[in-house]
Amino acid sequence: MKKIFLLIAVACQALSTAVLAGDISGSVKSGGKTRTYIGYLPNNMGEGRPMLISCHGMNQDGPYQKNMLDIKSVADTAKFLTIFPQGEGKSWDIGGDKDIQFMKDLIDDMVDKYKIDRKRVYLSGFSMGGMFTYHAMNRIPDLIAAFAPISGYPMGGTTANANARPLPLIHTHGTTDDVVGFSGVQGALNAWIKHNNCPTTAKVTQRYRNASHITRRVWGPGDNGVEVVLMEMANKGHWISNDNGVKTGDEIWRFCSRYSLDIKDPTVKFTSPQEGLSYVAFGGDPEVPGLTLTAKASDPDGQVAKVTFYDGSEELAVIDKAPYTYKVEQLASGTHEFRAIVTDDEGRTGYNTLTVEVTKVANNSNYGMHKVFTNNGGGVPAGWTTYDGKEKRTGPSSGYSTGSRVFQFTGEQHTFVWGLYTRNIDGKKKAGYARYGAKESPVSMTLYPGMYQLQTITANWNQPDLMPITVAVETVDGEEVFSQTFTPKANIGNSASNSFTGATNEKLSFSIKEKGRYVVTYYTSDASWADLVVGSSFLKRTGDIPAAIADVEADGSAGGALYNLSGLAVSSPTRGIYIRNGKKLVVK
Repeated sequence: MKKIFLLIAVACQALSTAVLAGDISGSVKSGGKTRTYIGYLPNNMGEGRPMLISCHGMNQDGPYQKNMLDIKSVADTAKFLTIFPQGEGKSWDIGGDKDIQFMKDLIDDMVDKYKIDRKRVYLSGFSMGGMFTYHAMNRIPDLIAAFAPISGYPMGGTTANANARPLPLIHTHGTTDDVVGFSGVQGALNAWIKHNNCPTTAKVTQRYRNASHITRRVWGPGDNGVEVVLMEMANKGHWISNDNGVKTGDEIWRFCSRYSLDIKDPTVKFTSPQEGLSYVAFGGDPEVPGLTLTAKASDPDGQVAKVTFYDGSEELAVIDKAPYTYKVEQLASGTHEFRAIVTDDEGRTGYNTLTVEVTKVANNSNYGMHKVFTNNGGGVPAGWTTYDGKEKRTGPSSGYSTGSRVFQFTGEQHTFVWGLYTRNIDGKKKAGYARYGAKESPVSMTLYPGMYQLQTITANWNQPDLMPITVAVETVDGEEVFSQTFTPKANIGNSASNSFTGATNEKLSFSIKEKGRYVVTYYTSDASWADLVVGSSFLKRTGDIPAAIADVEADGSAGGALYNLSGLAVSSPTRGIYIRNGKKLVVK
């Protein structure tokens, strides 16, 4: 008989284990009420495993959120608990503490029932659940290791609790969301980019994981090695995206699983120069003026032993005490990936990278300043700065729904596909412009003495009668060396979906007498709401200006190409002075 009871006890224990594994449901007491949840518990999860809490949208529920997030397969593989709590009235308290307390009680309950790791609890949510996720970042930053809102942010503006630790954040959003607009995402992220001390320039990956609709933007690492990430889903609306082989839940886990409240590894980040620097030189060796690498390093549970700087695989310097700086004297053309590796007193390491591009543009080779317009709708691209008399925007930046920004033109006919728009709100002199290579820009453009040509296609945005624009070449400090005014031949008509034709290629020639850093600026007319759109902008160096003229030819009988003093080829010279084969020719 004892043997029979023993077998029954073993069977009951097995049945209990089977019930616990897989889909689960339960309730906790919170605020004097019974609050419910559902979830998924992987087989053989074990103790001390992470937990992801995922909150549903308004007028939705836990089962709907569980089905949409579709995270079971990755939970089975990575062995973590997923919980889908139920909001009261199918909504969330995004201004007070009712649901914040629910999260606290839920975490305590899961620790008791499933022995989850308190230091690896992650919070996500869709739509209103995403808004609640941002709310929790300010209220319980020390209980959640990483945050992952989807299609939701605080509609009244985002603030970051100054007392919060640096917080890892991954935000997923569709660009055509008509419920919670994509245009507000960048503002929400900016609050935490600043709070975390992340670089303000994002590392951008287009066609992320070969998915044509996904652009992944990463700001980081910031303090404690945290990152802020935007998963930008082109042409996706107000839903959780799980197509083209990329599942939102999988990406959330991939990001969040890197973080814990128990930080032991040292961290390091470059504080200067800024990420994405590009040095471009025409007609000479690229100049990298005063490029000094500076890094900030810390260790949460010990001391920093050293910081080692690398250029690719080449070790540059080992610095054993702050400040961690190293001056780079010469950089060859090409892409340089600098690394700073920090080592602490226990031998643990951390690293940070910084990319600098050095380009030498050969004579008669076009350098396309507009190439960065592509896939930058709603933003100001790298290298460009815009001003409309009220607001200056420096690229790379994104998330704009009004004002100066890049448009993609989709009309049945369009002379160019991508264009950078700017305007002059009050009509003040030179108050509306789009400038490439400005002092605050990550692009530094050095022009060596010689003859140059700028080829450009432009249009007006909303000027049926067409308004002139001025293209100027200036020193980086604002001294003009060349300018030309012309009137575009096309008006787009105030909508990116309009058809437009007639925009033509303007070819502007000029000379540079002194080597230096220069900018190219497109100015609107000095009139209220004057505007312009840059469709393309190519710059090339066409040749040298003779440094000295040794001989004089009395007439034009000798052979060889003939140029005027502006460097332009002349086939039928009139009376004047010309250059042939480096010699002065006087035609009387």
